[in-house]
Amino acid sequence: MNSDVSTADSAEIETDPDVASEPEVTIDADVTTDADITTELAQGKFTNEMLDEMRALIGTELRTAMSVNNEFADRMAILRFCEGIGDDNPLWTDEEYAAAAPSGGIVAPPSFIFACLGSVQVGWRGLGGFHAETNIEFHQPIRLGDRITARVFFDGFDGPTDASNFAGRRIKDYLRQEYRNQDDKLVATFICSRMRFERTEMQAKRESRKIELPHPWTDEELEKIENDILAESPRGATPRFWDDVQVGDELDVITKGPMGLSDFIAFVASGAAPIPRLAAHGVALRRYKKHPKWAFRDPSTNALEPVYSVHYNDYAARLQGAQIAYDVGIQRTCWQIHQLTNWMGDQGFVKSIHGQYRSHVYLSDVLRLGGTITEKLVDEVGDHVVKVETWARNQRDQMAMPGTAVIALPHREASPGSASVEEDSR
Repeated sequence: MNSDVSTADSAEIETDPDVASEPEVTIDADVTTDADITTELAQGKFTNEMLDEMRALIGTELRTAMSVNNEFADRMAILRFCEGIGDDNPLWTDEEYAAAAPSGGIVAPPSFIFACLGSVQVGWRGLGGFHAETNIEFHQPIRLGDRITARVFFDGFDGPTDASNFAGRRIKDYLRQEYRNQDDKLVATFICSRMRFERTEMQAKRESRKIELPHPWTDEELEKIENDILAESPRGATPRFWDDVQVGDELDVITKGPMGLSDFIAFVASGAAPIPRLAAHGVALRRYKKHPKWAFRDPSTNALEPVYSVHYNDYAARLQGAQIAYDVGIQRTCWQIHQLTNWMGDQGFVKSIHGQYRSHVYLSDVLRLGGTITEKLVDEVGDHVVKVETWARNQRDQMAMPGTAVIALPHREASPGSASVEEDSR
């Protein structure tokens, strides 16, 4: 059983006070326990013992200390995060602009919760993992100076399921992350679902998913992509009234890419990942010696790298069963939220989002994100909302992230400030 977790009830599990739960990097009984760090990622197997251990952990509250990146939504933390996801909405970044907005000052984009704590993981010793699905409910805006803390609970898992063309047997687990501000008000609830698999089976099927990478863009295609990006702008101070939108309306599209290494590194630098935090030199070495399966030795550089480097290291990504380095699940959700907040304007409020992560978004890929209004209604708390079917497609016309969203919009007959970020009663 993974010893690096703590329980939510009175029963104590032996813990390491410095470390969050070990995800796909702990060792199964079928895997060597040699403490040496190798050039391979851990290769665990599903066993009945593992499944029993994981069932016993349902309801456990996980340690988060090693995964917290920001506690306070100060100006530089918000700016750094926005730069890391490519969102230059002045409501988040421009003090003078935000002072004149309904919020009366800078607020953070809803996705800033990830800059406080992206996620932790639990158990599944030696198995690989991909973030498969995200469900988030947003309850309060994050204001400049707020202190955001998170608690994380293991809510259980489904499976194992039978083998598929994508991978072998796999399970889907569920972590519930609750973010609260300094007044103990619930800001957001994030249900993070991951697919767990045996890396050897994922690696064996890698060739069946092979595509041409990096993508062979022409100069003309690149010019069109960059022009589209430069033409994007947030709705801003002009209200998008609920009265004026109609079922079937298409939301403004935003474009991300071609994905470069700096784009992926900027996300890490923004504070939105990883799990646990990246460290260098002696700090990292001591952690890896304590937890050898957190790391591998890159045969090209002979340097030790964390498992998280699948998101910027092609060798690590191939060990995970991917082609080359690929995006982070919550990074894709940040882009989805960017698209929604651009469209809704300063007085809108994203109440919930859902997204399924399907094909990888690889280095050199381009992703376009948009949506369609599917319903208008007044919800149970009286907000005028629209329901949106969201999408994200790559240049191969693969659906990389289907999803949904619920957005509250201002209503012409409502009093000023309704459905805006200044409302604290959500």
